[in-house]
Parts: sequence; C-alpha cells; structure tokens
Amino acid sequence: MKVLDFPLIKITVWFLAGILFFYHIQISALVAITAIIFGTTAFLILYFLSKQHKTLIPFFGLSTYFIAFFFGGITLLVHTDSLQKSNYIHCQKAFEIPSQITFTLHEKLKSNSYSDRYTALVKQIDDKVYSGKIIVNIAKDSTNNSLIIGNIIRTKTTLQANKSNKNPSQFDYAKYLSDRQIYAQIYISRPQIQFNKTIQKDIWYYSDGLHQRIIHNLENSHFNADEMNVALALILGQQQEISPDIIQDYQYSGATHILSVSGLHVGFIMLLINFLLKPIPNTRKGSFIKLISVLTALGFFAIISGLSPSVLRSVVMFSFLTIGNHLRRTGNIYHTLLVSMLLILLFEPYFLFDAGFQLSYIALFFILWLQPLLKKIWVPKNKIAAYIWDALTVSFAAQIGAFPLCLYYFHQFPGLFFITNIVIIPVLAFVMIAGIIVMVYAAFDSPPLFLTKILEKSIYILNEIIHAIASVKSFVILDISFNFYFLLTFYLLIFTAIIWLKKPAFNKLIALLLAIIMVQISFIYTKKETQTQQELTIYNLKKKTVITIRNGKNIALYTNDKHFSIDSKTKVLNSYLTGTFGKIKSISQTKNLLFYNGKKIFIIDSSAIYDQKIQPDILILVQSQK
Repeated sequence: MKVLDFPLIKITVWFLAGILFFYHIQISALVAITAIIFGTTAFLILYFLSKQHKTLIPFFGLSTYFIAFFFGGITLLVHTDSLQKSNYIHCQKAFEIPSQITFTLHEKLKSNSYSDRYTALVKQIDDKVYSGKIIVNIAKDSTNNSLIIGNIIRTKTTLQANKSNKNPSQFDYAKYLSDRQIYAQIYISRPQIQFNKTIQKDIWYYSDGLHQRIIHNLENSHFNADEMNVALALILGQQQEISPDIIQDYQYSGATHILSVSGLHVGFIMLLINFLLKPIPNTRKGSFIKLISVLTALGFFAIISGLSPSVLRSVVMFSFLTIGNHLRRTGNIYHTLLVSMLLILLFEPYFLFDAGFQLSYIALFFILWLQPLLKKIWVPKNKIAAYIWDALTVSFAAQIGAFPLCLYYFHQFPGLFFITNIVIIPVLAFVMIAGIIVMVYAAFDSPPLFLTKILEKSIYILNEIIHAIASVKSFVILDISFNFYFLLTFYLLIFTAIIWLKKPAFNKLIALLLAIIMVQISFIYTKKETQTQQELTIYNLKKKTVITIRNGKNIALYTNDKHFSIDSKTKVLNSYLTGTFGKIKSISQTKNLLFYNGKKIFIIDSSAIYDQKIQPDILILVQSQK
C-alpha cells in the first residue's frame, strides 16, 4: 500500500503503538521522559551525521519512531487523571465518610427511572482544592428540573467508586467510565443541594443554553415528543430522551449509526454547504471562502449539538478533509485522515479505546479504499440504478470494514442492513435538510407550524420504515460469539483479500492464503480452549438463584425459578453464553447439595433447613439468608 510510504503515517502508527503499550503495561512517567531525552539526543546526532553518511538514514528513521512511540505513551500518562495528585481519587476520606463536595455540572446524561444523571467537574472536597470528573445521580421528585450546565453545587455526601461488573462476560461499565477519566459517582436528592449564586459560563454552558432554547422553541411549536426526540438525536446527537423501543428498532435494522451523530451527519452537512456554495467560482479567493464557510458551519454544528466527543471527532476529521481538499491534496486522502486521528489523540488519547472512534475511522477508511473497487463491478447507465448502486457500494464498504468490530463489541448482526441503507437514505437526506433548517430557525425563535409538521411527518415515516425492517426478526442474528483472536484474523483476511483483488499478484495470493490459515487456526485454538475449560458460576441476580456448571461448551443450569426455560434467558446469562461459546444442555431446579471437582457445596435458602452433619467445603447462602 502506497499510503504507508508517507513518513508522517509511520510516525502516527508508532504514536498509536505507544498509547496501546502504555495503556496495557504500567510504565512510570520518569522512564518515558528519560527515553524521550535519550531518543531526542540520538535523533539530533543522527540527523547531522546522516547528511554526511547516507548509511545512517535508516537509524535516523528508527530514532524518529522511537520518539513517537514514547511520546504516545507520555500523552496517555498526561491525560490519565488518576495520576494527577490533585485528583479526588487520592482523597480516601471522601470515599469513606460524608464530605462537603463542590462541583460544576458539565454534561447532561440519559436519565434512568430513578435519577437525573450528569457528569460534573469536582472543584473542592472539604474546602480543599481537588479536580476530576464524576457522575452525579440526583433522585427524581415532583419538582421541575431547574438544573443547568454550569451550576456550581455544594453537597454533603460520600464518593462511591465505580463497581466492576458483577457477572462474568458482562459489559465492564467501571472500565468504560475509567477510560473517560470518571472514577466515582455520587447519589443525592434535591434537598441536599446547595446552589452557588455564580454560574460557570464556559463554552459548554453556552452550548447547553442554545440546545435548551432549541428544545423550548420546538415544544412551543407543538412538535410531537417521540418525533422530536428522534430529530434531536438525528440532527444534534442528543439521545437522552429517546424511547428504548425506537433505539432497539434502529439496532435491529442496522441503522443505529444515524441516531449517533458521526461522520455520516457531519459529512452530509459538509456536502450540503458545498452544494449551496457551488455558484462561487473555484478561484483561490472563492476556494478560501468555501473553506471558511464549511469550517464555520461545522464548528457551529458542534456547538449546538453539545460538543459531545463523537461530534468533535467527526468535525475534526472532516475539517482536515476539507482543508486537504482546499490545498488540492485529495490524492493523499489517507494521509489527511490519519493526521486528523493524530491531532485528536494528542488531545484525547483515550479516544483510541472508544468503540465509536474506532468504528468511525475504520468505516470511513473502507469507504475511501474499498468503495471505488466495488463501484467498478457494475457501471449502470440509468441514473436511478446508479444512485442505488452507489448507496449499496458505500454501505457494503462501510459494513465490511466495521463488521469484525461490530461483532466483537455488540455480538449481533442486522442481516437487512443493505435494504435499510437503500430505503432510508432518500428519507434521511430530506430529514437532514428539513431538520437543519428547523433547528437553525429554533435557535432564534419558534419555527413555523408548517415547517415543524413537515419534519415531524418525515421522521414518522422514517421510524415506520425502520420499524418494518426491524420487525423481520429472522434476519437479526443475536448473541454471536466473537473473541479477540477472531477480530485480528478476520481483519487480516479482509485486508489481504482487498489488496489482492485490487492488483492480483502471486505474493499477495500467498498472503491471502496465509490469512485464511490464520482464521482457521483462531477457530481451532478457540475450540480447544473452550473445550478444556471447567467452571462453576454463581450469578448476581435479584430475587433469583442461578448457578451454572460448565464443562467445555456444555452448560448445566440450576435455578429456583420454576418457569425458567432456554427461551427466557436473562441478559446476564446471554452475555456468559456468548463470551464462553457455551450452550445450555440441561435445566434443573436448585438442589441443596452439589458436587464439583471433588468439593461438596451446600446451599441454604430462605427455609433455613440444614443438617449440621453435612460439613460442606463451600457454603452458599441464597434468598437473603441471615
């Protein structure tokens, strides 16, 4: 691949390697700084010597990659808040006894049945200055929610460290929060809150104010609640109030990406602005006007959408693409793409471990790399057929690139994704145009009723189409077991296959065949690994006792639920079965006595009846037994 010939791309790759290495292996900042000083010294010496001795040029390159590697590691350490002495995680007292905590509301999160949820920035604990991000859970009551972003709040409570997942193969929420530099939560009620008279007015405050103004004006124009929440998700990326049923429909139809503002939305806005500016000639002055207009529009869009990480990533990515296009460097589009990634990770290295970040870049890369190859398979003469074929090839290119990652993170595959994308793209294009007009209008005043109704009805049609496709459940494949070995080997297979298809050669065919062998080895190794594993698992479930004994892939399940069946599996059990490649072979009622690996296990339930002569090796208390 010629793209790898660019020096900056090699530097970026080593920078990414440094982030990954320091993320998984703890290395002190002192070691990293020493390595950079040593690398910089070698870099300068080799730079001057290589001018006279050409044989030293490869060593000069190695010194550059050495610096990039450790610079990536230091970037990660600098952005790890728990390593900062001022971070609240070092205030152990606040985790043990109630303390006076002062914080500023930073971002509104999706509420649950019991609480309104926010991220907040800690300012003080017991009048001592601390920093760091926490999640604030405020119990819901009958009073109106008068909280705004920027409120400085003081309350007496205890910090609660994030709890790790309680069941095997379950989503690790604590790790997810830790990667976002959130290490604790607090749970408070309205009477516990003391407001500071001053409000911290930063860019997030003004962004939230503009966002709330838009919502208020939309409500005044009698926008239907369900459609309005979808509109806010489609246009502004605000999913806090959207119905779980609607989210599930979008997941099952393969259209989840349109609810999360990403490259699709920002790319559409960029194309729309370029279309509106088409009359401006492509002179040096005209091109500069277009550049400033697009960058301004993307910046304004980022602000009204709440400056969420996904939006900021996409805005930076497409801003670089716009600048590259302005500089007439479209031939180096991959170069521009990777440079935008480097800039984002310099400011937020933990984005590298975010599924949305990975999917955005891999999907866009495959659209740029693979879609032209797919497009050449058939060149339709009819304009409608050409449009459908373009939509199909773009969708297939993105899906092929994202396919292994989607299986690895979400363990499901919507079989009708290609139909979804063909059908919804015209409707989505109209919704985006109408939505942008309505949102911009709502930023200043309540939009006219006819505009609101047009957007409302178009979103209603979009939801109905999505629901109809999602209703064909037989095409939605759930709970697909897919581990890290599969992820690596599948990407190796996809890359070698595309490289060979682009320009067939014997050595590329050998690489493709080796990739196929690697995929087979990953399947064989996984099968051998799972078949040799044995374990007994007791699950953390409310009002239920569930115990499994696994022997390879075969799982025997014991439960106190008389109505439990294979079809009524809980999410917790599904996660375990997916993670272990297991299958339930038998379901039995919980017994008081079990034997496992020569150990005698005795279970005492709410009846509290037991024989003291049993003398078990392991005792299990269930149903809140005292």
